[in-house]
Amino acid sequence: MFRRVSRWAAALPLALVLTAGLAGCGSSDPATPSASSSASSSAAGGATTLTVFAAASLTETFTELGKTFEAAHPGTSVKFNFGSSATLAQQITQGAPADVFAAASPATMKTVTDASLASAPTTFVRNKLQIAVPADNPAKVDDLKDLADSKVKVALCAEQVPCGAAAIKALDAAGLKVTPVSYEQDVKATLTKVELGEVDAALVYTTDVLAAGDKVKGIAFPEADKAINDYPVAALTKAPAADLAKQFVDLVLSPQGKDVFTKAGFEGA
Repeated sequence: MFRRVSRWAAALPLALVLTAGLAGCGSSDPATPSASSSASSSAAGGATTLTVFAAASLTETFTELGKTFEAAHPGTSVKFNFGSSATLAQQITQGAPADVFAAASPATMKTVTDASLASAPTTFVRNKLQIAVPADNPAKVDDLKDLADSKVKVALCAEQVPCGAAAIKALDAAGLKVTPVSYEQDVKATLTKVELGEVDAALVYTTDVLAAGDKVKGIAFPEADKAINDYPVAALTKAPAADLAKQFVDLVLSPQGKDVFTKAGFEGA
C-alpha cells in the first residue's frame, strides 16, 4: 500500500501539491484533534457506564447519589444492581462485571476481598434494626418480645444476608426465639411483606422504615444496639471503568454523600 501511495504522490502536478499544502494550513491535523473537540466527542459520543452493586437498603440513597454523579460526569450512566449483599458478593466472585461494591456488612465484603476482587474497603455508614409494623399495627406489637408470640406473623431476612444476621444477633441478645412465617432474600422484600399486610411485623433497618413513609410504623428496641451493621464500599480491582469507580467511591465518602445518608437515617461510621 505504501509504495502505491508514493508513486501517486510523485506523479501529482506541483500546483496540486501546493494547493493541498495550503488547504492543510487552514485546518487542524485530524490525528491530533483540539482539546475542545476531544471533550465534545467524549461527552456526546463516548457514553460510559458505571456499574454499582449495592445492598438493597442503599436503594434510595445511592439512586440519589447516582443522579448527582451523572450530572457531574456528562455522558456517564450509572447502572445499579441492588439486592442482598450476599448474593451480590457471589455474583462478583463468579465474574459479574461491576465497578463498585457497597455491602451491608463487612462479612459480605470479605467474600470479595478474599477473592482479590477489591482492596481496602472503607466503612462509610452504620445501620440498625427497627420493628416494622403496618400503619394501623393490627397485632398491637409494642416491643421485641411480642414477636415471639405464635399469634404474631413475622417476616425476617434470610439468615445468610446482613439484615438476617443482624436480626439473629438482636433476638439472641434479648433471649428470644421467633419462628417467622417467611424468610426473605433482602430487606426490601421483607419490608414489602409488612406493607402488603401479609405479616404483622418484620425486623428491618431503620432507614427502610423511614423510606417507606406512612406505609409502615417503626418501633425502636434496645437490643438493636447489639446488632449494628457497618457498611463498607470499595472500587473493584477489575472494574471496567476504574477511574469512574474511584470517583464514585469518593462521592460516597464525601461530605455531600454523608449528608444524603444522614437524612436517610443512617448513622455515621
